[in-house]
Amino acid sequence: MSDDDYVYDEASGEWVAASTVQDAAVADADTVVVRDAVGNVLADGDQVTLIKDLTVKGAGQTLKRGTLIRSIRLTGDAQEIDCKFDGIKGLVLRAEFVRKR
Repeated sequence: MSDDDYVYDEASGEWVAASTVQDAAVADADTVVVRDAVGNVLADGDQVTLIKDLTVKGAGQTLKRGTLIRSIRLTGDAQEIDCKFDGIKGLVLRAEFVRKR
């Protein structure tokens, strides 16, 4: 499309360049939405609670149901979240086993 093409944006009520609309559509397609077991959308820094006892491979520990995990980070995968827990380095949990607090 050329710079002379404009599209009416109903949300803002203004005419915007068509190339801008395409760039925004591509950016929206690249974002990954991560949802917990209940369907809540998770974001970086959220606190989550485990809904199931999980055995951590390599650590010899079991994380019990109801354990609070603070300050999660999204990895870019729709089902994995990176988190920190005392005594376990590099803990990655599946989003299907947590609930947003």
